[in-house]
Amino acid sequence: MIILFDLDGTVIDSTEAIVESFSRALRIYGYASVPRSEVESLIGHPLDAMFARVGIEEKRVPDCVAAYKAHYRRIACEKTRLLPGAREAIERASEYAKLGVVTTKTARYSKEMLDYMGILSYFETLVGREDVTYPKPHPEPIHIALKRMGHTSQKVWMIGDTPMDMEAAIAADVTPVGVTCGYAEASILHRYTKNVFENSGEAVKYIIETIR
Repeated sequence: MIILFDLDGTVIDSTEAIVESFSRALRIYGYASVPRSEVESLIGHPLDAMFARVGIEEKRVPDCVAAYKAHYRRIACEKTRLLPGAREAIERASEYAKLGVVTTKTARYSKEMLDYMGILSYFETLVGREDVTYPKPHPEPIHIALKRMGHTSQKVWMIGDTPMDMEAAIAADVTPVGVTCGYAEASILHRYTKNVFENSGEAVKYIIETIR
């Protein structure tokens, strides 16, 4: 069995680091600030899409992304925390399944952060934005993760907190499991799957119970 995890809103809460880094990038290039609620509503999308969504012209998006990443890397470990119960969920899941991470965050920085938190070793692979041509909701990130993990006929689950996670899972023909500890409400996630839980711990518990 394979269980894939999203990061933001599923395993970690890096909202403060994301909002601060996004705002700093805008300031550096002279753009007006964006309401926090608007930035939070875009979390989970690739950075280039986030900046484009708030009106940054195409030629400036790469500059803003670079400024964001430079600041984010400095503050990510300090201003990111594991969501309640996430460590226990990962530890328990590892007893029954091979684990991977599929995120739109930069893989390099994500690995550094998970290593800092002491949980990187639980995951066989981590697929980030630089590893794919098409990020979630496209199925490519999941396909790459499964290829790296030697997937053959095992049952695969994808735990995530946004419609993009659910759509990617469905497109990749794996079972989507939604969690409401992140950035989407249960009513939205229920449009894609009946399997919606409060957090990753409850999601892992459900998955384990279904295979017993």
